[in-house]
Amino acid sequence: MLTSQFLLILSVVQSAMFVYNERRQKEKMPFVITSPCESEKNASCTEVCPVDCIEEGKDMFFIDPEVCIECGACEPVCPVEAIYDEEEVPENEQAYIELNRSFF
Repeated sequence: MLTSQFLLILSVVQSAMFVYNERRQKEKMPFVITSPCESEKNASCTEVCPVDCIEEGKDMFFIDPEVCIECGACEPVCPVEAIYDEEEVPENEQAYIELNRSFF
């Protein structure tokens, strides 16, 4: 009896996580950091962010879409012009949208 209840709860949780992940993948990324940041990692963007939404990854920085307030302060200070509004990410940098999203 306990095992069947556990399996039912587990199934519900897995379904909820699937729905959450599907919805999250469709959410707009306020800003996306692209390939010029790789190996540059200047960090000027982290210094101007008023809500500390930019986190350092192994090779580059990432913007947390749930913390970002879309103020845009990071975009003009990036010395390698790696930060874009999601809708303005160049065609050849589109893979970075999902890379940024999957970091979180």
